[in-house]
Amino acid sequence: MPAALRAAGHAALDDKSASADAEGGWNDYDCKPSEEHPRPVVLVHGTGGNAVDNWLGLAPYLKERGYCVFSLDYGKYNGIPLLYGLGPIEDSAGELDTFVDKVLDATGKDKVDIVGHSQGGMMPRYYMKFLDGAQKVNALVGIAPSNHGTTLSGLTKLVDQIPGLGDAVEGLAPSLMQQKEGSDFIKRLNEGGDTLPGVKYTVIATKHDEVVTPYKSQFLDGPDVKNVVLQDLCPADISEHLAVGLADKLAFHEAANALDPANAEPTTCSS
Repeated sequence: MPAALRAAGHAALDDKSASADAEGGWNDYDCKPSEEHPRPVVLVHGTGGNAVDNWLGLAPYLKERGYCVFSLDYGKYNGIPLLYGLGPIEDSAGELDTFVDKVLDATGKDKVDIVGHSQGGMMPRYYMKFLDGAQKVNALVGIAPSNHGTTLSGLTKLVDQIPGLGDAVEGLAPSLMQQKEGSDFIKRLNEGGDTLPGVKYTVIATKHDEVVTPYKSQFLDGPDVKNVVLQDLCPADISEHLAVGLADKLAFHEAANALDPANAEPTTCSS
């Protein structure tokens, strides 16, 4: 699908989801960031997610704490309904670029904070590195991000061993193969270092992640990075890949700490 048509389709869908989300308190383009929380927060869903369902937990959590919160759909591919984050990650980063500009224009600010889950925690790094997005981002919080690709608990080795399977998967959802450990995309993304100057990075990982594996591959290396393992804060936390982004209050608490480090509070099992 041509990029222009894909962008037009997203504009229509974004308008529809924006009005629905505003009823829940986010994607409210009249929201103006406060002195306490001076930057809008952009939420970026993962592969197969969308702007609403991914954030029914975290968006209200942040909104209740005084943030202006926005979310987008990106990466629609081949007309597959309801599921986003499937298209080429380079194109998705371009959609994020457009959305960030829209949020900045609406709020009158010059920088956003980004919180992303899975692909949504990794893809903004492409936006910042290759689309000059770093100047518009204060902090990136990745929840279970695919920063260095994934073995899918070893399943990517199976893809390599079955002739034609990789091509078939790529035809259905290019972003899946791009997130494979050792892919050309992952190599290019991380070439020259994981981070960029001027951006604060936080990674929130769970030892029980069965999708982005090994879980330590999510970590970033750089001077302004905080890598968090939830089980180090609460050994009883059993969240896996989906739950950590959709419903884990400890992950939400750590995300809020990353957005407002000056007022961060310790994360415990009762957070």
